[in-house]
Amino acid sequence: MSDVAELVRLLDLEQIEPDLFRGAQPDSARARVYGGQVAAQALVAGIRTVDPAYAVHSLHSYFLRGGDYSVPIVYDVERIRDGRAFQTRRVVARQHGRPIYYQTLDFQRPEEGYEHQDAMPAVGTPEQGFDLVELMRSGGNTEADALGKEWSALDVRYLGNTRTGLPAHHRYQAQAQMWVRIREELPPDPVVHLAAFTYASDVSLLGASLAAHDASPSHTQMASLDHTIWFHRPFRADEWWLYDQWSPSASGARGLSLGRVFLTDGTLVATLAQEGLIRPRPNAG
Repeated sequence: MSDVAELVRLLDLEQIEPDLFRGAQPDSARARVYGGQVAAQALVAGIRTVDPAYAVHSLHSYFLRGGDYSVPIVYDVERIRDGRAFQTRRVVARQHGRPIYYQTLDFQRPEEGYEHQDAMPAVGTPEQGFDLVELMRSGGNTEADALGKEWSALDVRYLGNTRTGLPAHHRYQAQAQMWVRIREELPPDPVVHLAAFTYASDVSLLGASLAAHDASPSHTQMASLDHTIWFHRPFRADEWWLYDQWSPSASGARGLSLGRVFLTDGTLVATLAQEGLIRPRPNAG
């Protein structure tokens, strides 16, 4: 992704016919499509079939096959439920006639109710963080250059993890924290901010499951298996948000990571979960 304007274009799907959309591809040297791109484009497809009076509050999805950058992705939306308070959509992403990704979205008409949230942890400022892609390069990640190009619309300042940079936590054996934002101002459309956030949300979550181990991502086969987001409160993706991540369990070559997203004023705006493959590469150094 060369800049923020290109990211916005990537998230602006072409409508082929009712409930059927086509997503463009960026120029990338990577072997498979970045999962956050597929999730974000599927989110946009689902939102475009729902009355604007309803806001998305949850996204649940499975990655089935690696995506191919050489052809567009087609998104087929099924209208599962159109209720008075809630609406539900199922989105299937396809390439070469086969599904590569499933996403279920639930929408709610806004209403008043009980309110509470977790407190934001005490962390360093974005200026105290380190550029994530530069850290990947220094760690020998062979995809760092390609990811740096594809993620150039993102500003990610890594604060550290359990093994490096963060103090020991009495609850979490594996934890990572970073500040994230879109580098430039986005259009005011809330859908663009939701999609850009979804795009960025897959950038590092699975990596938290390695934070308790002497294992480098460059020496580990990693692949997202599923991805879930609960959207709690509106926010802008182009303003700093803290991505507080931890992994409660790793077993069977799979790691589970959870994440909370806080604004600089401490507001909790989203919670995430992802399980993925974390398999040591043969003969990894």
